[in-house]
Amino acid sequence: MSAFLESRPRLFGIAYRMLGSVAEAEDVLQEVWLRWQRTDRTVVVDPPAFLAQITTRLAINVAQSARARRETYIGPWLPEPVDTSVDPAVGAERGEALELALLFLLEKLSPAERAAYILREAFDYPYGEIAGILQLSAVNTRQIVSRARKRLSAERRGPVDSAQHRRLLDAFLAAARAGDVAALEDLFATDVVSYTDGNGIRGASRFPVAGRTRVARFIVAFGPRFWPGADLEWVQTNGRPGLLISHGGTVVALLSIDALPQGINTLLWVMNPAKLEAFARSRGRLSAGDIPSEDPPRP
Repeated sequence: MSAFLESRPRLFGIAYRMLGSVAEAEDVLQEVWLRWQRTDRTVVVDPPAFLAQITTRLAINVAQSARARRETYIGPWLPEPVDTSVDPAVGAERGEALELALLFLLEKLSPAERAAYILREAFDYPYGEIAGILQLSAVNTRQIVSRARKRLSAERRGPVDSAQHRRLLDAFLAAARAGDVAALEDLFATDVVSYTDGNGIRGASRFPVAGRTRVARFIVAFGPRFWPGADLEWVQTNGRPGLLISHGGTVVALLSIDALPQGINTLLWVMNPAKLEAFARSRGRLSAGDIPSEDPPRP
């Protein structure tokens, strides 16, 4: 039992990064625990490596089935955010492949590519060990990680540090609440995109909005219904500052951004009540009725 408990933060970190879902990651760990209970441990030379192998392979299987399930999701699907200020387990090891925007991009990789990248970049596994976990050659594993790096870096070119990230989010909030289209345009990168994850909730945008001017006008258009009377709370989500937005004590949105030296390039609005509930639980602050089922003011 001690081997599993000692490895659990890393195992959870692998599964969560693979799946973008705390619930699915916990399900994977439950299955890993059951398999560990049935294993003849006298023949296991390296328990942490053995447990990581089971976790990764199970997560790959879940990720493959999740792709099909997400085809029926209404609107953009975003990874489930977690409060890393109170849940250090998910942020265990190195911080790579944890930010919400990067987890979102990881969905563009195949499950095997995602696993190879995460094991190498977030947990610094040797290529030979990753090859054994994925049942590939070391040469092929290196190629997979290299391709994944290039693909992700092409879409996410040098994110800013945490202090600049917070300053940009502060400036965005001020411009959005003031309804200042020009100020918003100045904050955005040319190819900025706004994604809203509501899974069909009324009022939530079901399509990404792209382009500096279109996104600025979109933000200003819903502002009069969204910002007045809103309670705002700064939180740490997936290792970055985020903004929790409530109306009348009801949480309606969690806003996260991704920013480059050129400006904000991604706005991520998590509004799916199930994901807001999960985030509240990760903070240990959920109470009945705190998460809406429909129709608060939304982007």
